[in-house]
Formats: sequence, structure tokens, C-alpha cells
Amino acid sequence: MATSILSIGSGALNAAQAGLATTSHNISNAATPGYSRQQTLQAANNPLATGIGFLGQGVHVVTVRRIYDEFLTRQVGDTQASVSQFDAFHGQIAQIDNLLADPASGLSPAIQEFFTGVNAVANNPADIAARQSMLSAGQSLVSRLQILQGQFDRIRDDTQGQIAASVEAINGYAAQIAQINDAIAKAEAGVSGHTANDLRDQRDLLIADLNKEIKTTVVRQDDGAYNVFIGNGQPLVMGISAAALTAMPSAADPSRLDIGFKSGNVVVPIQTSTLAGGKLGGLLSFRDTALDPAVNTLGRIALGLAGTFNAQHRQGFDLTGLAGGDFFSVAAPDVLPNAHNAGSASLSVAISGPGALAGSDYQLRYDGTQYAITRLADGDVQTTASLPITRDGLDFSLSSGTMAAGDSFLIRATANGAGKIGVALTDPRQIAAAAAAPGAGDNRNALALAELQTRNMLGNGTATYQSAYAQFVSQVGNQTRAADVASQTQAKLLEQAKSAREGLSGVNLDEEAANLLRYQQAYQAAGKVMQIASTLFDTLLSLGK
Repeated sequence: MATSILSIGSGALNAAQAGLATTSHNISNAATPGYSRQQTLQAANNPLATGIGFLGQGVHVVTVRRIYDEFLTRQVGDTQASVSQFDAFHGQIAQIDNLLADPASGLSPAIQEFFTGVNAVANNPADIAARQSMLSAGQSLVSRLQILQGQFDRIRDDTQGQIAASVEAINGYAAQIAQINDAIAKAEAGVSGHTANDLRDQRDLLIADLNKEIKTTVVRQDDGAYNVFIGNGQPLVMGISAAALTAMPSAADPSRLDIGFKSGNVVVPIQTSTLAGGKLGGLLSFRDTALDPAVNTLGRIALGLAGTFNAQHRQGFDLTGLAGGDFFSVAAPDVLPNAHNAGSASLSVAISGPGALAGSDYQLRYDGTQYAITRLADGDVQTTASLPITRDGLDFSLSSGTMAAGDSFLIRATANGAGKIGVALTDPRQIAAAAAAPGAGDNRNALALAELQTRNMLGNGTATYQSAYAQFVSQVGNQTRAADVASQTQAKLLEQAKSAREGLSGVNLDEEAANLLRYQQAYQAAGKVMQIASTLFDTLLSLGK
């Protein structure tokens, strides 16, 4: 009997000691990121059958379990991915919004100042000073457009750099998750039925950090390993193996970073629109849906203004009696052959209708029988059996060679419109203010030029220069506000999700302090049981003497 009591006391002592160790572990990790509180699970030992009934044989510790809910953890990860996406998007687009809305750096004052100069020439066409003022105002307008384009280029470079850095971070997290999968498998293999709680917490923390970069889907395997997928199901982590992403130049546009998925020695491009969530998703979405349209829209305004103004300017005559030339110089659309083209074709794209420009990039693809021109801003496709063809104020034609089936070209019609615009005139006497030649007091063409400010010259006759810019500013402002609201909303949801998880898995120091006292008392009581068992044993020994 004394031996049985000693065994019961020993088991109780071990159970209390395990409880004390677990509680102490919880207290020491109360502030550890990603830590889930732990709890010892106890069970009664099998009782001993005797003539007087079943006598209890004490207690044993079944396991130390992690207080964890997979659904709550997944909810935190998904919400974190959304927060990071909208934060990244808003952080970038706010730069554009501030740039366009600033009266000192916006385009509207420069347009107004330029047409003030045009009106001055119309009022006094023979005045060289007025002509010089108009020429200087044109230079200021051009400079403002170039500055805006330069800022957009700076934002693009920053975005591309952040995209590359995010890809590197994703690869780092993936490698660490695969390593911890391996460590968990090895740790749990030697203690069947028990889980490596701290390692699993570390892995969940890495998943949470990974979701800050890109939205993930996690599938738990029977052996406890995590398989991690991104995008449309690309496997980033499979057990102890980690794949890798790469930021690489696009085959369609070498200046643009695409995301590739490394599989062995093969790199497979990933459609960027499928990489939603996280910082990377936000940066890609900003570049594709906000920055590119902004650049194209600004270029559309620059090319539309320059082209329509030039067309009217060529209708007049300058002070020397010569026919007017172009007032502004503009860049031709960029035509970029795909790196995988097999044909020999050289594509030519020219602006024939500046007022009809849509402010979009285009893709021209040949399938072997037809040419398909896709307006990338809205995905609208126009097909033709032969070239040349005109679309949205652009003339598409083959300069030389032939296209092979599957060949494609990217046409950036307005992307460089603001950056490469210039003033073509160098002498104020070259301003074509007159409607007929000669004679210095003729202001009829100058009046026609001045009227362009209030006429609907852009958007196929639906917008003035300044209303088109105002619409542009409004659109960016709306995108910025929408991103800000979404970011704040998701931040609140994340706070709620974290609170729900902490309510279950977080360490409550008051509760742990109470547990500490409880286990301490149990430890002391178990020690007393063992002391009594020892006394009883000594008594039995003394009776035998």
C-alpha cells in the first residue's frame, strides 16, 4: 500500500511539475509574437481492481497541447494580406494624387498661362514681346509636363524596386517555412502523438509574415507539414521543398518587371493580375491599374493638346509670311516587339487623330490569319484580315517583313507623350497668328488658336484640355480615397481578427498567475503524499524487526 501511495504521489508530483513548467513557459512568452498559450492535459491512470473495488492509481500527463484555432489563424492571415495590399496601393497612389492636386505643380495653371499668352498675341499680333511671352508660356507648359512625367518615372522606379524586394522577401519566407516543416517532422517523429508546439507557432508566424507580402492558401498535410500556394494555385512550399519567384524583365516590355515562377531550370511567367493580396499584390495592382493609366492619360492630354494645336497653327502664317509649322514637337508611339517573336515584321504606328487618342496601351497579335488589336485599358479587341488599319487616332501598318503566327507587339501610344514633348519654334516671329500672308496685324489664326482652350478637342470631341485634366485628377483622387477607405476598413477587420485569436490563444497573465499558485499547491500536496508514503514504509519496516 505504501508503494502504491508513493507511486501516486510521484505521478501527482510530475503532473504538477509539468503544469508549473508549462505555466512558466506561457508567462515568459506572453509578449512573444505569434505565441499560442499551452496547456497540460492530464488523465487518471487505470485503476487497480481489488476485493473492495477499484482503487485509483493517480494521474499522468497525456500531452502539452497548443491552444489554437486554425480558422481564426487563417482569418488573421487573409485579413493581413488585404491590409498590406491596400496599404501598399494607397501609399503609392497618394504620391500621384498629391502631385496632381498641388496647384503649384499641377498642369491646369500652366495650360491657363499658355492660353493667356495666346490671347495676348491675338490682341496684338505684331507685338514681339507678346509673341515671346506666348513662346515662354509654351516652354513653361512643356516643362510642367516633363516634370510630371519625371515624377511618374520616379514613382515607377520606386515601385519596381519594391516589387523586386517583395519577391526576395517571399522567397526567404518560403525557404524558412520549408525548413521548419522539416524540423517539425523530425521533432514529432520521435514522440508519436505529440506536437512540437513552439515550432508550429514559429511556422504560423512565418505564414503571417508571408501574407504581408502575398496572399497564401495553406493546406495542412496528414504529417503536419504545410503546403503553401499562391496566385492561381502555384505551389510555393511543398513539404520540405520551397520553390522561388523571380522578378524578371517582361517579354513584351523589357523595362517592366514581370513575376516568374521557378520550376527547376524553367521560369514560367505568372499573370500579375492573379497575384492578389499582400504588399506584392498591392504594388502590382497600383502599377497596372493606377500608374500606367496615369502615365497614359497625362501623355494623351499632352499629345492631344500638341497635335490639335499644331493642326490649327499650320493653318496660319507667321510674321515673315511663311506658312505655320508645328508649334510643339512630339514623340512617336513606342512599338515594342515581343521577345519571343519568330517573324521578321517591323510594325509602324503613327498618330493621325490626336483628338481621338484613348490614353491606352495596345497589343497587336497575329494568329496566322487575322490581326487582333487589343486596347489594354478595357480589353476591347478589334480584328482585321490585313494592315494598315486605324484605331483610336492611331494608324497601324507593317513597315517591312511578315508576322509569324503567335507574334505580338506592344504599342505604348501615349506613355512618352508628356516626357518627350517640346516647343518646336525658336523665334517668336514664327508664331502663325495670321490667317493669310503677308501683313502683321492679322490675328485671325491667333483667335482660332485661343478658341481651342474652350473647345472640346479631346476624347473625340467630349472634353477640353483642362476638363480632361480635371477628370484625370478626379479619377486619381477617387482611386486614392477608395484605397484609403478600404485600407482603414481592412485594418479594423484585422484588429478584430487578431483580438479574436488572442482571446483564444493569447496569454492572460492573471489566469497564468492563478494557474501558477494552483500547480504550486498541487506540487506541495503531492510532496506531502510522498512524505506520508515514506513514513508508512518506514513503519512497515520497523514492524518486521
